[in-house]
Amino acid sequence: MWKSDDELFSIAKNELFTALVGDILDQLGYQHQFLDPAIKPVKNDMVVIGRAMPVLEADVFEETSKETNNPLMKKPFGLMFEALDSLKKNEVYICTGSSFSYALWGGLMSTRAIKLNAAGAVLHGYSRDTNEVEKLNFPTFSIGTYAQDQGPRGKVIDYNIPIEINHIRINPGDIVYGDRDGVLIIPKVVEKKAFEGAIEKARGEQLVKKALENGMSTVDAFNKFGIM
Repeated sequence: MWKSDDELFSIAKNELFTALVGDILDQLGYQHQFLDPAIKPVKNDMVVIGRAMPVLEADVFEETSKETNNPLMKKPFGLMFEALDSLKKNEVYICTGSSFSYALWGGLMSTRAIKLNAAGAVLHGYSRDTNEVEKLNFPTFSIGTYAQDQGPRGKVIDYNIPIEINHIRINPGDIVYGDRDGVLIIPKVVEKKAFEGAIEKARGEQLVKKALENGMSTVDAFNKFGIM
């Protein structure tokens, strides 16, 4: 049904939605793949789909530390700049690990990510510079907006490694798919079956919709198409 990520992601944006793919994952035995429902797009019409580039954040209590056993503590923002610069086409910057006391993403980060052809950002925390992010229309998902800077409060301590959000494992290269109804993680090992099933169901649902519009009962529609 597709020959590349570009083709798959285009089909997902034009024909699918997260609930549909989530339903197929349920059928495949992957029944806990939606992230925290508090994670929402900055704009309701934003959709993100791409390959996960996981980022691990940690709280700190000063921007740089002179007395430290860890050289990373001397670097403002830790490895955040390196993580951001490592983004590739169709990748999603997906970050967790910190407390909910400062923003993990903003306007300048969005500007750099757009230049790198990244697909979006998903934060298990806050984003900021909301007007700029909206103007750029860069797909950004967070638990809300909050101006507090991470500078003296947080550092990226690693990236492109496995992370977990709400006990959901996110490996580099897994597909991250989000819309206003939630953010879904599709593991690489099951992505082909998940999207093939979702596309088939989506196209079948159009037949069901037409039948309902023509007056067929929901009972008869389900018995005929097996979709509801």
